[in-house]
Amino acid sequence: QVQLVESGGGLVQAGGSLRLSCAASGIIFSINAMGWYRQAPGKQRELVAAITSGGTTNYADSVKGRFTISRDNAKNTVYLQMNSLKPEDTAVYYCNSVYEITGWGTTARYDYWGQGTQVTVSS
Repeated sequence: QVQLVESGGGLVQAGGSLRLSCAASGIIFSINAMGWYRQAPGKQRELVAAITSGGTTNYADSVKGRFTISRDNAKNTVYLQMNSLKPEDTAVYYCNSVYEITGWGTTARYDYWGQGTQVTVSS
């Protein structure tokens, strides 16, 4: 059974920092791409940051220079360090894992989500 368990959310003042963690089980963590998404009330879920199995990272323009995604394959955990937080960063943050394998003309995609953790930034 696959589980992605987020932690580290909370209430913080603008300009503050938080570190989110996502502990994975039931997957071969090291071969999965991992990502953090967020969804604010009334808005669509959006990609915040992602990291491939090889360590390549990608960020939404709105968080570049403020957020850092990292992974520890020995601990099956992905992190999101969030600095200089703004009220517009307020959202539920979700952890995601993805693994794709292609063969015999087809692609199988294994896509899992955590339950989310609330981040609230006050002005």
